[in-house]
Amino acid sequence: MAFAYAGHNVVLEIQATITSTPEKPSKGPMWKGVLVAYIVPVAICYFPVAISGYWEYGNRVSDNVMISLEKPVWLIAAANVFVVVHVIGSYQVYAMPVFDMIETLLVQKMNFKPTFMLRFITRNLYDAFTMMFGICVPFFGGLLGFFGRFAFAPTTYFIPCVCWLIIHKPKIGNLSWIINWVCNHIITKHVIGFNV
Repeated sequence: MAFAYAGHNVVLEIQATITSTPEKPSKGPMWKGVLVAYIVPVAICYFPVAISGYWEYGNRVSDNVMISLEKPVWLIAAANVFVVVHVIGSYQVYAMPVFDMIETLLVQKMNFKPTFMLRFITRNLYDAFTMMFGICVPFFGGLLGFFGRFAFAPTTYFIPCVCWLIIHKPKIGNLSWIINWVCNHIITKHVIGFNV
């Protein structure tokens, strides 16, 4: 779970699949998983690669970092294997809500029987569709960047600050108001490029 999660907002989908009782809430294992997910993949793996990659290549790096590398060949091969393992695991986590939605629609609205064959066919068709879409769109890396910026930035930087200001109603000018205002306006406008 920690490696598939890798610091993304899909944590609620993961927590929804864990059994939770008042005696043993799912909050404990989830908190441990989130800590491992941030410390191991994000802090130990992603940041050093991002920093050293930018140090070496600057902004000349392509969407697929592996294309920018030339040698050693064994390192490129190992990195590609790790990417495949990571994508296979994380894809299952991210696609699970879509699988659930499709299967619920087919069973409840179209009166299909909830069998293994229905699950097998719908999931494989969805996998084939997403694979073909990714292959057929030549600017897929740029498209991912656009949608990531369009969806990730507001939900990560803008909305939490606005919600905190609305809920807590801090006095205008105190430290917490200033910090949230700075995060809300300056970071989203100048760092991310959104005009709020």
